[in-house]
Amino acid sequence: MRRWLVNVAKNETILVVAAILALISCFVVPPDDEYTMYIHASTISQLICLMIVVCGFQRIGIFRIIGSRLLQRTSTMRGLVLTLVALTFFSAMLITNDVALVTFVPFAIAVLIMAGQEDKTILVATLMTIGANVGSMLTPVGNAHNLYLKALTEMSTKRFISIMAPYSFTAAILLVIVISVVFGSKPVGDLGDLETGVLAPERSKHQPDEIRITGYGAGYGGWRTVIYSLLFIVCLLAVSGTIPLWAMCVIVVVSFLFTDRRVFKYVDWGLPLTFCMFFIFIGNMRRVPEFYELARTLVGSHPLEVAVASSQVISNVPTTILLSSFCSQWRALIIGTNLGGMGTLIASMASLVAYKNVTRQYPDKKGRYLAVYSAVNVLFLVVLLTLSWIIE
Repeated sequence: MRRWLVNVAKNETILVVAAILALISCFVVPPDDEYTMYIHASTISQLICLMIVVCGFQRIGIFRIIGSRLLQRTSTMRGLVLTLVALTFFSAMLITNDVALVTFVPFAIAVLIMAGQEDKTILVATLMTIGANVGSMLTPVGNAHNLYLKALTEMSTKRFISIMAPYSFTAAILLVIVISVVFGSKPVGDLGDLETGVLAPERSKHQPDEIRITGYGAGYGGWRTVIYSLLFIVCLLAVSGTIPLWAMCVIVVVSFLFTDRRVFKYVDWGLPLTFCMFFIFIGNMRRVPEFYELARTLVGSHPLEVAVASSQVISNVPTTILLSSFCSQWRALIIGTNLGGMGTLIASMASLVAYKNVTRQYPDKKGRYLAVYSAVNVLFLVVLLTLSWIIE
């Protein structure tokens, strides 16, 4: 029991903190009928359904199969890194930044080992993390807090994308420049059969990518790819308001009960639970006049800068839920919480995925990873924050 509690505290730190805060707030504001208004049901339902569908895709290995085939076309180190970063940048727009990193960072480590370029692992993982974060901030489904802000503001998808497009585009150009300058045209040699050497579809084989949630037994049947693609479209239609949320929930849950019911075991249920705990905490504290006035004063007339600064300490998801209750300047909040995902390692919790995978493989390089990650992230944050001061 003690070991289980330690593991929960270690792996779900944000959830544990959120649950403690929610519990304490319940003593400040005792439970009553207003509690039913705290949980943003549309955000939770959209988030869970998207997570289920994306987990289904992961379990059939479709993302890494696509990645392995793209890499077969590269011949230089510059091309290899550009491809790896592009995989996280573009995939994060649709499958979220944390899923993109869970899928492709272990894949990249294995590829770099096969290419004899292990010394580049830390920088490549850092650039892939930035790629995932700046790619995910473009779309409402790119990360959890964007999904929440989209549902809260009822903003159109087109409008949301138009707000973040200058920042994603600028970051993409900067990524290309950095990769082109740092990585040369040195040939990478023959990477071999990536689909068997890296994806390891057989349970008995060595799995260098160390991705536990793929569930190789799910199979690679083409019919699953078609069904999951249709389910993903259903989710997008629900996010855009074209179909009702209840229809999305029924279609997704029933479909997976027949296609791959084990997917429910591998979904990261900690994320929606974290949202619920923060909803309860913020809902209660908003009813405390002194706290409400203090929070509104602190946000003041600079919500963008406050969001960026707060994200460096408590990460951008809690920051979004906290500030959205005391701020109506949605454009500034959207930009601030997304740019705030860069900077410190905990600014975006998705960034910990890359850190854990790299340091698991190279435990003696934790300090170097933090130094490289912080330096490159601060560079991108300064550039994009400066851009926000120019165009906003």
